[in-house]
This record gives sequence, structure tokens and C-alpha cells, in this order.
Amino acid sequence: MSTTHASQDIVTQVRRDILRMVHKVNSGHPGGSLGCAEFFVCLYNEIMELKEGFDMDGVNEDVFFLSNGHISPVFYSVLARRGYFPVKELNTFRLIDSRLQGHPTTHEGLPGIRIASGSLGQGLSVAIGAAQAKKLNNDAHTVYALMGDGELQEGQNWEAIMYASAKKVDNLIATVDLNGKQIDGSTDEVLPMGSVEGKFKAFDWEVLTVEAGNDLGAIGNALREAKSMSGNGKPVCILLKTEMGNGVDFMMHTHAWHGKAPNDEQLESALAQNPETLGDY
Repeated sequence: MSTTHASQDIVTQVRRDILRMVHKVNSGHPGGSLGCAEFFVCLYNEIMELKEGFDMDGVNEDVFFLSNGHISPVFYSVLARRGYFPVKELNTFRLIDSRLQGHPTTHEGLPGIRIASGSLGQGLSVAIGAAQAKKLNNDAHTVYALMGDGELQEGQNWEAIMYASAKKVDNLIATVDLNGKQIDGSTDEVLPMGSVEGKFKAFDWEVLTVEAGNDLGAIGNALREAKSMSGNGKPVCILLKTEMGNGVDFMMHTHAWHGKAPNDEQLESALAQNPETLGDY
């Protein structure tokens, strides 16, 4: 079985995890989580160079920062399926005293989580700091970050984008989940941003645009190309055109499932579209 085929099996199971997690507690954010399942699976299973075990410093390995922390279900699922913590712990999502809160936190010491996130617009700044720390420590590994397109409406991002290119933070690969949707509607309805690609280029970043943002092969090719472009004096941005709610027909092509859990009947329908591949928790 090829790596991509194996990863596709993981993607299908991750979708099931997401759906079951938010359904159980009737809260959470399935739309963006489903839309980024392929990205997370590819990043953690095919791209990043990772050590055995987990430490907060991430020395001598690639590190990842999630800025749009509300899509924690996909992050938790992929971390668990990658072996960072027991898969059965997904059953505690959003429960009182759980390590798997609605937005990732660090105070409970969940392996794989290096920053609390969910206050949008801050993740890129943290990733830049981590990337500069790697340079100071002569650590040749890469820092990856994921942002939502809606959070680019917040100003701190653009200060960070300007800083990264000015300081030649070229061991950083930042991906934008460019699904065109946010909690109140489309990004164009809420606050049009014009050409995101043009803006990043104007700030002197290298930019790759992936039209098929839910295709594992296309994602892998883009991440590998971005890695090959690193170390040349410029940070790299990947614009990933995804579909919110991908893999569940009634959740796609709408912003309605940004932060809404499926009921029993909807869960049954969604799971039927994504047959079990690796075993539910």
C-alpha cells in the first residue's frame, strides 16, 4: 500500500473521530476540522521529522503550531492516531478536567500541544519566535504553522508577516486554510481580503497555492516543494484551498457547520459516508 493510500485510511478514521467527538458533547467545530483532515494527516505522517516521545522544546525535530485552535478535534485525532496519547482519550473531548479542551491548552500537559491557541491571530507570531530560536540554536529543522483565512482579518498577523520576511525567517512554512468561510458567513461577506496571495507576495514571502486543498497528493507535493524553497532567505506560505466540512455531503459548501454538532441521525449519515478503517475508540 502506498503512503498516500495508507494516509487516506487515516483521514477517513480521523473524520469519524471528529464527528463522534463533537456529537458526544454536542459542541465543537466540525467544519474546519473536517476541511483540514488531509493536511494534518499528511503533515504528521508523511512530512514532519519527529523524535520519539514528546518534549516542549522540540529541539532537533520539526515543530507545528495551530493558530486556529477551534479546530482542535482534528488536531487531537491526528496526534492520538500518531501515538502521542491513547486514542481512547478522544472520548474525553470537552469534558470537565479533560486534557482535550475545546481549544488546545498546555496546563494539563497534553503531548503534542506546545501553545494554548484559539485566541485567533496569534499563532504565526509564536511560530516565528520558535523558528528564530531554532536558528539561534543551530537547529536545522523546520517550523510549521496553520492559520485560518478568517483570522487573517486580524492585524497582528500582518505585523508578523512583515517581520518574518524582514528578518529572513526562512525556516518557517505557514499554511493558510483558505476555505472562504467563517462563523458568520463567507469571508467576503464578513470582511473581504482581496488577493491573499498578492498580499503575502507583497510582504516578500514565497507563496504556493494549492487548488486541490483536500487532495493528499497535492498537499504532500506542496509541503515538499515548500521545504525545498526553505533556507533561501524568505519564509514560505502555502495557500490551501479546502472545503469546510469535507467528506460529509451535508456539511460541505456552507459555513453552517463551523461550530455546530450533528444530531443522532446526522451522525449516522456522516459515519456511513466514512466507513471505519482503523477502529473507533
